[in-house]
Parts: sequence; structure tokens; C-alpha cells
Amino acid sequence: MKASDQKTADGILFTDQYELTMAQLYYRQGIHETPVQFDHFFRSYPDYGGHKAGYCINAGLEWLLDWMRDAHFRDEDISYLRSQRGSTGRSVFDEDFLRWLKNNGSFETISLHAISEGRVVHPNVPVTVVRGSLAMAQILESSLLNHLNYQTLIATKAARIRETCEGQLFMEFGMRRAQGKGANAGARAALIGGADFTSNVGISHVLGFPPKGTHAHSMVQVFLARGMSELDAFRSYAEVYPDDCLLLVDTINTLESGIPHAITVFEELKKKGHKPKGIRLDSGDLAYLSIQAAKMLDEAGFPDTSITLSNELDELTLWQIITQIADEATRYGVDPEKLIKRSAYGVGTKLITSAGDSALSGIYKLVSVWADGKWLPTIKISQTLEKTPTPGNKQVWRIYDERNNATADLLCLDDENPHEVEELSLFHPSDMTRSRVLKRENLKGLEPLLVEVLRDGKLIYELPSIQQIRDQRDQDISRLEAGIRRLLNPHIYHVSLSRRLAELKRELIKRFDQNGGQNILHGKSERRKSQPGG
Repeated sequence: MKASDQKTADGILFTDQYELTMAQLYYRQGIHETPVQFDHFFRSYPDYGGHKAGYCINAGLEWLLDWMRDAHFRDEDISYLRSQRGSTGRSVFDEDFLRWLKNNGSFETISLHAISEGRVVHPNVPVTVVRGSLAMAQILESSLLNHLNYQTLIATKAARIRETCEGQLFMEFGMRRAQGKGANAGARAALIGGADFTSNVGISHVLGFPPKGTHAHSMVQVFLARGMSELDAFRSYAEVYPDDCLLLVDTINTLESGIPHAITVFEELKKKGHKPKGIRLDSGDLAYLSIQAAKMLDEAGFPDTSITLSNELDELTLWQIITQIADEATRYGVDPEKLIKRSAYGVGTKLITSAGDSALSGIYKLVSVWADGKWLPTIKISQTLEKTPTPGNKQVWRIYDERNNATADLLCLDDENPHEVEELSLFHPSDMTRSRVLKRENLKGLEPLLVEVLRDGKLIYELPSIQQIRDQRDQDISRLEAGIRRLLNPHIYHVSLSRRLAELKRELIKRFDQNGGQNILHGKSERRKSQPGG
């Protein structure tokens, strides 16, 4: 792709066609500069089939802001839009609208509130709130969802893997299996979610992390094809990297060839004053092979060398491997605790693609419009109350119980302050006949989650480093109940509405629904044929 084409594909035209056609309709109606608010949230946690997440880790905000800062309608973009023709040959976009885009088509007037990267987030909670002119806020939708949904998806997967690894070294190895340049966003998200390092060299440099990796089977194969041996290959690698020698031992036969040859090389390195790093296992029964490898390395005098496992790993597979080691290692004279502590993990395909659930259910919905000098809430009526967004301008409060654990996220109207009341009424967001009351005296604290990031296009938020984001992630996860963090059948974390917000939602449903809200509010939604649309 030519450099000029790359700028077109990655710039402000990195959006969907219907965002632009709607923007022109708003222009024709004279409402294109009407201030509006959109909420970005997701509807459900990733469900991987055999297991399911009980929380998500927010990620992607900084890269969205970088894109917004540079995105604007260039002459080349306007020319391309001018060339578009409809089915009758008429121009899709009129000249006056294109002139408006050229003069006003940037995000310099957009304001944005967001939950910070690294925070634990939950379904139906506004993660990102966009305010600005109707046309430009609409054009922002597709790119915003692209930047935020994928990184949140991968950060969540990485956080679950980190939990399973029990604090051991965890590396992201997925570049070769990623979807194009998504490898860079995925690697960043993996680092936010819990990976210690990535093998992706370029993004490691950009983010300030040393890249990690070993060697491939092809290195050994080259030596074999030249009439040499696996041992020759290992010796050559050790000669080049004597202090960082980590050998892939399963090209020929792991137990009868790879590990014995690795031990020979390690002994030679030791005599020269070097300390070998370890071995990598990339095929076979990884739990059994790691036990046997530990036994052989221990007996050879290398009890501190690492054993790195790779090949189609995810959180559930790792949990099974670690469980098997704990159950079987002592049978072979190996201390399971020591083996687990010396283990490291390279996780590739199933992390970078979020295998099992490859897309986050993130959406972008209009919730408020400025008219008559005030913000007027609006609502999209869905088939069920579960899919009907919560209207209005809101703040999200995280409620901490007496143990300082997060017990619920409470959505309030933005002029409400839960600090000012003695009792908090929490209403179920999709069954507003259900509620509970929490006394303030029994709570440890209340924390507002949405922070102001952009004000009229200007960054007013200090972007945290990746390490600061990871520290925030660790703090948030540590304050979740164990049942929410578990891999299988996690408990449901409560997201609730304040009384005023629940009443507003109920009122708008009754006002705008043709049946007065009877079907939706009373769970009698009719099945409708699915309709095409964005």
C-alpha cells in the first residue's frame, strides 16, 4: 500500500460509510452541530465456551486519543468522498456538506470522559462518554469502538491468564497469528492485562519493554539439513548467547535428545562461568514433560534453570497443566511447588485472538441531546429491557464494602452525589422491581470512575504509563471477590441504577414505546424479525 493510501485508510476515513451518510443527513436537517452525548459500554463479559470471564480490564484509550488528535478531513479525503456515486450516478455527498467537513471535520470540539485504562469494568457501565456536535460524535463511533473493544478484550484475556500463572513469568507470543497490524494493539493490551513481556520487537521498543524470545525449530533443522546435529545447533546458539541461553528442546525427541543435549551445553557453559537460562517445551503433554524435564535438570545440577511452556495455551489449559503438576510431580520425586515457581509461559494464538470469544460486545448509544438550554435524555427501545440502554448524563460510582472489596457499580445521574445520603437504593438495571438498600455506615467507600479526559478537543488528563496502568489493574483485581475472579462459572458482579435513574429509564420507556412500555417493563417482549443495520 502506498504511503498516501495508508494515510487515507488509517485517518479520519477509518470509519463506516453510514456514519458519513448520517452526518450529511444531520447537516441537511440543520442539526449537525447540536450537542449530544453518546455512551460506549459493553453488554456482556467474554464467554469462551468452556469458561467465562467475570470482569473485564479496560484498555485502548491512549491509542484512541492519539488517533483523534491527528484525524481530520484532508483534501485527499474530500476528493475521495466527492468521487463517490450512488446507484443512479448522483454524488453521494454534496459540495456544501464536503466544504463543511473540510472546515469543521476534526475532533477539536469533542469532550470525553472515560474510565481509566487498567480499571476493572463491567457490562452496561459507561466506559467512555463522548460529548460534542452530532455529526462529529457520530463519525467517531466506528473508530472508537475499534480502538477500545479489541484492546479491552485482549487485556481481559491476559488478566485471566496472569491469575492462572500464579505470578510466574508470562510472555505474549502471538504476533504471527494475529489479525494483521492488530498484533501491535493486542501486544499492548496483553501488557496492560498481565503479560510481563511480548516477543513483538517494535511495540516492545515503543512501550519501553525489552522483547523476549528464544529460537525456532527451524534453527535446529538448518543444522540437521547441513549434516550436523541438534547438539551442534545448541552449542552454536550458546556461543552467540552464552548468558541468555534458553533452548527449544522438542525438535527431535524431547526426553531422549533435546533435554540431554541441552544439559550437555549447560554443563559446558557452566565450566566457562556462564549461567544457562533454561529450556522451552512447545509440544506434547506439557505437564508430564515439564515434570520429567525438572527431574533431569535437577539430577544434572541445574535446579534453577527455567522451564518455559508454549503451544496453544490459554487460562484453562494452564490451570489444567498446573493442576496436573501439583497432582503428579511428587510421584517422580519432583517438588511441585518448586517446579511451578521455575515455570514460565509463552502464550500466543489463544491470547492474541481471544480464542472462544473473538469480539467484545461493545456498543455506542445516544443517551442525551442538548435542546432548549438543557440536556434532554433519550433512549433506544430494544426488544427487552436487558438490551435497552440507560439514558441520560451519568456518573459511575464504585461501592466498597466493609472489607474494602468492590461490591457494586452504581450508575447515577451526574447531578447526584451518593456521599450526601445515608442510604443507597440500588435498582436492578433490567428488572426495576428488584432493589436493595445499602447503609452508608456499612460501606468502606465510594469512588467515582469516570474522569474527564478531553475538554473541547484538548487533553486535560495525564496519561499513565503502562506500569501505572498495570498497578491499577492489580489493585482493582485484588478488590474483587474470589468468586468473580474464578475461571469457571464466576459470580455475577452487581451493576445497579440509582432510584432517580431507574425512574427516568422507566418513564422514557413508557413515553416512547408504542405499547406504553408494557411489554418491555413486564418481560413480555415480542420476537421480531432481525433487521439489517449498523
